[in-house]
Amino acid sequence: MEKFHHEALEVAKAVARVIALALDLEVDFFDKPEMLGKPIATLRLLHYEGQISDPSKGIFGAGAHSDYGLITLLVTDDVMGLQICKDKDAKPQVWEYVAPIKGAFIVNLGDMLERWSNCLFKSTLHRVLGNGQERYSIAYFVEPSHECLVECLPTCKSEKNPPQFPPIRCDTYLSQRYKDTHADLSVYNKHQT
Repeated sequence: MEKFHHEALEVAKAVARVIALALDLEVDFFDKPEMLGKPIATLRLLHYEGQISDPSKGIFGAGAHSDYGLITLLVTDDVMGLQICKDKDAKPQVWEYVAPIKGAFIVNLGDMLERWSNCLFKSTLHRVLGNGQERYSIAYFVEPSHECLVECLPTCKSEKNPPQFPPIRCDTYLSQRYKDTHADLSVYNKHQT
């Protein structure tokens, strides 16, 4: 796992360099110490039981969501299950399966990259549907260092496209997102006493 963690981080940095070029930034823009020089990188081993999902009844392997951070690298086994929605604002949403490719990473763009790029890049809305087979995957979440200031990138704003989000430190942003999406267990504890 340590070897995978190290090698996945190098892949994430290479992907970040491609993103930098796509945004007309210097290729090493995200390599700065306050960005991916000292990143927050979390590896999660995932196991989906062999249940069958039924979206019409709200039964999923993992419900629809986008990841908070910069990017997420995914490695999966050969069992189909991951779906993405290319236009998360569409009504109705259209979901497509992502075919697993042996030896390849799937790259999900995160909400932080959407914010940083002033919505030029959209975060990947995704979910997992169970098909009756067990499924395994590895999610590798990559964020910049806690001290990084996430603000509209200079190449992503103009007079006609001003910044849509105020600047925010990475640690503040992640704490806010966590608080917004997780239950406050202190409320539960108060009711128990």
